Amino acid sequence: MAEHIFTGFGFGPIQGGLFVKEAFQSGNFTRIVAAEIDAELVDAVRANKGSYYVNVAKADGIEVLKIDNVELFDPNVAGDNQILLEVLGESTEITTCLPSVNFYDAGGVASLIAEGLKNSKADATIIYTAENNNRAAEILEKAVAEKVGPAPIVRTQRESAPGVLIWEGLCPIGAGQKRVQFLNTVIGKMSRVVTDPAETEARCEGSRGLRKQGGFRSEIAELKLKTIAPGIKRAFLVEEFNRILVSRTQISDFKPGIEVFIEKDDLLAFEEAKLYGHNAIHSLLGFLGAIRGYTRMTELKADRAIMEIGRRAFLEECGGALIKKYAHLRDELFTEAGIRRYAEDLLERMTNPYLADTVARAGRDVVRKLGINDRIFGTMALALEYGIEPNNMASGAMAGIAVLLEAAEENNLPADLRFGNWRKLDDDKIEKIINWLWKGQKSKYSQQIIRYVQNAKKRLTTFIAER
Repeated sequence: MAEHIFTGFGFGPIQGGLFVKEAFQSGNFTRIVAAEIDAELVDAVRANKGSYYVNVAKADGIEVLKIDNVELFDPNVAGDNQILLEVLGESTEITTCLPSVNFYDAGGVASLIAEGLKNSKADATIIYTAENNNRAAEILEKAVAEKVGPAPIVRTQRESAPGVLIWEGLCPIGAGQKRVQFLNTVIGKMSRVVTDPAETEARCEGSRGLRKQGGFRSEIAELKLKTIAPGIKRAFLVEEFNRILVSRTQISDFKPGIEVFIEKDDLLAFEEAKLYGHNAIHSLLGFLGAIRGYTRMTELKADRAIMEIGRRAFLEECGGALIKKYAHLRDELFTEAGIRRYAEDLLERMTNPYLADTVARAGRDVVRKLGINDRIFGTMALALEYGIEPNNMASGAMAGIAVLLEAAEENNLPADLRFGNWRKLDDDKIEKIINWLWKGQKSKYSQQIIRYVQNAKKRLTTFIAER
């Protein structure tokens, strides 16, 4: 057994259902530790003697996995914090799975990592960043560097891809060289925490799919899920998919303990494929499903019209643009056959009944998802850049605006933009809403994108009437 030691920050479904799970199943780690500020979760796993459960949604059912020998510590507790620092000083693999990169500083994560590295006994350490930001590794590296101290940091870049650096001498870090590399990731694994029952009620208020006479039914019981640990009414539910892409490890004579990840020299193209493919189409389907009145994503499989819009947006608009942009990489993904396999696989996974994803979850946080450079409008701009008309993505954008209007107060839509029924919107009102969503930002394709969305409104009205 290799002498690897793992430390993770955050203990949600990606940490627990991917990184810690893979570390445990590899058999390559002598110690697996996670930092988590949820005291209830920490106490539950500790009470279960370091064991927890993950529910894996496969194509034909749900498999329950038991993960053992995991230590959870709360960095807000003095004694736990000290143990974390000691473990960080021995860790060969560190992973951050946080709500956003803002938590590097706000959550004290960068400070803890820097302190651990200062006293590191490990010859080399790799640090995976799993936040949804294509420069997460660079952001964390900078934050940690600022905390290391005034002494100079010697960094050597071993490859041509920008932003992937190896620290050869972290001073002041004892004798000898301490090699550290921060790695970006592309995680296409869908996951969620299923809460039950009071938390489910709060999360799904107004969702008719979770109602029964007398209250809300138990989703955990309905799906026959195993809770994370006894005494806590939450469950990790993750899909079986495990093709995780990471930056290539460049530290000489170092082999990662987690061996299943797929290394790439430059992740940018694959990050864009996830944002403009996976994320964009997932949101598009969620928005369309919402205005058609569906509750569960799996219901969409039987709606040929919705699935056709999603498929054409994926293959012709997103996929077509990605192929034109990245064909020079000669990677199988950026070919017609590769994009088709990618799209069909994702459309099947997004509607997997055992993942039990909800339309509300797919379409939530609509203001962010309709940002000028985010998944919907970002994909439209990419398509236009390569001469492709984004008609299907425009339908998704218009459906997103409909979702926005239906939850105007929740989304803090200004009073003068709460136009009510989206079917009565004229071109001027659509443009005003889009400009508010874009926060005054413009791009070279702004006016074209707005016109496509305005034209999509009539199609979407007909689309709803056809059901």
